[in-house]
Amino acid sequence: MPDSTNNLLKQIALGEDSVLELKRVEFKGGQVSAPHRNGMADEMAAMANSNTGVIVLGVDDKSKAVTGIPLDKVDTVETWLRDIANDQITPPLLCRIRKLPAQTPDGDETAIVRIDIPRSLFVHQSPGGYLYRIGSSKRQMTPDALARLFQQRSQARIIRYDEQAVPQAALDDLKAPLWRRFRSPLSPKDDREFLSKLKLITCDEDGNWYPTVSGVLMATERPADFISNAYIQAVVYRGTERNAAYQLDAKDIHGPLDEQIRDACKFVERNMRVYAVKNPNRIETPQFSLSAVFEAVVNAVAHRDYSIYGSKIRLHLFADRLELFSPGAIPNTMTVDSLPERQSARNELLCSLLAKCPMNVDAIGSQRNFIMDKRGEGVPIILSESEQLAGKRPVYRLIDDAELLLTVFAAPSPHGD
Repeated sequence: MPDSTNNLLKQIALGEDSVLELKRVEFKGGQVSAPHRNGMADEMAAMANSNTGVIVLGVDDKSKAVTGIPLDKVDTVETWLRDIANDQITPPLLCRIRKLPAQTPDGDETAIVRIDIPRSLFVHQSPGGYLYRIGSSKRQMTPDALARLFQQRSQARIIRYDEQAVPQAALDDLKAPLWRRFRSPLSPKDDREFLSKLKLITCDEDGNWYPTVSGVLMATERPADFISNAYIQAVVYRGTERNAAYQLDAKDIHGPLDEQIRDACKFVERNMRVYAVKNPNRIETPQFSLSAVFEAVVNAVAHRDYSIYGSKIRLHLFADRLELFSPGAIPNTMTVDSLPERQSARNELLCSLLAKCPMNVDAIGSQRNFIMDKRGEGVPIILSESEQLAGKRPVYRLIDDAELLLTVFAAPSPHGD
């Protein structure tokens, strides 16, 4: 039996405490009948609102005996837990679920399920309300305690959020080909030391190493598996209305952030119209400036607020305009009017990493050597090139102080259509 399982069984023998919860699992008609879904949601949310902890299913909390989970029902329990984390808890709770081999007191082979719940960056509400854990019990938060927790979690998200740990991700989730591209001759030879200095991984107060938000966004194959909605939703509509019935093309763009940027630009290039006029030679006029589109997507990806749950970058193309929605308010003291003149980064580490990402040979929309220049030229390029092409200046608008909308107008058709 692995050492980690042996250590867990030793902890189980000591009983429940503030970071360990034990639950017997019962079935009826092939489905989990106990614990109750709402009660399980309350336990998980209370732990996430308090400290990093572990819930073990398949152990009696009073006798501390391994009652187990039948091997053919372990997958059912895992699905049941994921449904609870997504549907019964707001915002949904990200946790690590592990199926472990065990033995009953009679020596029969069985299984237990371990749920590792990190201390969340959010405050979670479950069917029982806003709960937290004291010792081995959970309690309702008083209004003042809830207000303090909201403030603390909000500050944790705002201060260097892109350097925060992502406990539901493991170091192995970072793919070597993706992080090795940031290496230079002066980088430390030891991989862990290099990743730590680059802040792609970080160590918590218990000595556990985890990928950071930036590590997940730049060095995993699918960041949205760990950070919800860390992708671009791209849609093309026929005409000028946002109507699903008029959808011509749609794609959810995943991958490391630099790959998302390239794929989003290619999506626009593939779907936009190019007008051609012979006068006397053939002259082609694109619907949008790809240089402006590139800068707009780079800014959206680099500066969006990744701590906002449930919000993704949305790239929508219409016959007369392109709309790009980026989650989050404008950082620091900047305003919509000052965007062309000032520079401020919400995610400094992400911007630094994007500035080290080389442009691919097939990249479109920019002549730069690297994806980001960090000189603050992006917004002026978006405004000037788009206005020159369309005869109309792009518009930035802040929606409910929570989302920045950029509207880039299309070049008019020389045919009048």
